[in-house]
Amino acid sequence: MHCPNCQHTESRVLESRSTESGQSIRRRRECLNCKQRFTTYERIELVPITVIKRDGSRESFDRAKLLRGILRACEKTKIAYQKAEAIVDNIEAKLQQNSGKEFSSSEIGELVLQNLRYENEVAYIRFASVYRKFQGIRDFVETLNHLQNENSTDSDLQAWGETQNSNSSTAATADCVS
Repeated sequence: MHCPNCQHTESRVLESRSTESGQSIRRRRECLNCKQRFTTYERIELVPITVIKRDGSRESFDRAKLLRGILRACEKTKIAYQKAEAIVDNIEAKLQQNSGKEFSSSEIGELVLQNLRYENEVAYIRFASVYRKFQGIRDFVETLNHLQNENSTDSDLQAWGETQNSNSSTAATADCVS
């Protein structure tokens, strides 16, 4: 690290602290030559993500744009701003973990829908209506029916799991009694 005052390459760290929710480290340094103090930041360098739009054009992934879209879908729902940010963080982390760094906008949209489905059904429908370009009420009805069928399947699985647990408890009790 070069001192901004004398360009000397040797310095000592006086203080380190985490900033930006643990995404970077702020270091206070002192030059060993001129004793000038300065601040440096250490961040993880992420490989840029490219989004392939529907028309084939490419643009850099913009987390602020994704957050705006999610917040718009979540207006007047019980989803807090922090939860919307957490959804964006989750999606960005999944994209960064993938070996490829180019993703279609539809892949990203599906990730948003997967997250919103369990958070709020109204936000899910709002986002789906824009993302999937609903043309009329039939598109809304189909999506609502699909969502309802998935929810009833989830409820059936949960009820089945509870039944299995109670059956195994009953069997365990029967074993203890006999």
